[in-house]
Amino acid sequence: MGKMFKALEKAERERGLEKEKRISQIDRQEVPQPPKADYREREILQTLKIAGRTTFSDGLVICTQPGSITAEQFRKLRTRILGLDLNDPPKTIMITSATEAEGKTSVAANLAAAIAFELNINALLVDTDLRNPSVGEMFGFKRTRGLSDYLTGQENIANFFIKTGIDRLSIIPGGSGQENPSELLGSMKMENLVNELKSRYKDRYIIFDSSPLLATSEPGVLTKMVDGIVLVVRAGVTPRETVQQAISHLDGEKILGVVLNDLEFKSDALNSRYFGSSSYYYRYRREHREKKPEKPWQKYLSFLKQKGKS
Repeated sequence: MGKMFKALEKAERERGLEKEKRISQIDRQEVPQPPKADYREREILQTLKIAGRTTFSDGLVICTQPGSITAEQFRKLRTRILGLDLNDPPKTIMITSATEAEGKTSVAANLAAAIAFELNINALLVDTDLRNPSVGEMFGFKRTRGLSDYLTGQENIANFFIKTGIDRLSIIPGGSGQENPSELLGSMKMENLVNELKSRYKDRYIIFDSSPLLATSEPGVLTKMVDGIVLVVRAGVTPRETVQQAISHLDGEKILGVVLNDLEFKSDALNSRYFGSSSYYYRYRREHREKKPEKPWQKYLSFLKQKGKS
């Protein structure tokens, strides 16, 4: 009787081990993506997965609200820049504004993320607003060492790269506060850094978040180092004369365009005229809102159900 009990106990243990092995194998399998033919929707699914793992600022809408109309405008901005018909496409791009609080940092961060989501393209976002660095906070990092510490020290620039959680996107934060940001950004060390970052990888776009044009002198220094410039203007806030004055401080040949930020239309007709129907976005949010990840036993039950149907 004792031998039979031991045999049954051994068989039960073996069945339990075999069951755990099957569940483990299923758990290691990649969860299949929905059969989507549209690259835009696959990209949005990727950003949803990233947003589930990382704490981003609400302003990084391309990750926190990937199915929104706003996020789609940043993809359009990316397409416009990457599709410029130029003999020497701009790889170093400065994002600036005429005055403060126009959204230049949000535009820079979302553009960099949008570029990184493009297949086989790397992006680096550099915070050159040394007076008020905020790029790191957009990606959930507290104030840390960065560009200013590199320019005043002797360390390798690689020590200041931070991975964002988004594939192919790194950032260099602004770093600790300095009394002479204009001198630091206008130094030979900074010029050599820009050239090094640009030449190190041929497939990398470098976005510089700069301080406001009319309030500081740093953008005038960076203008000479970058390939292209994007000016951010806040709709209904920045006077036309202020925009014109800001443009006069820039090299006109390097201006890639102007981003009209925070624009609101008073009627649905105007909204549809410029952005088309928004039904796609509402439909997408219903169909692809985030779900809680399945536990191993739930995956196993799903596997058994699918096996029973086949």
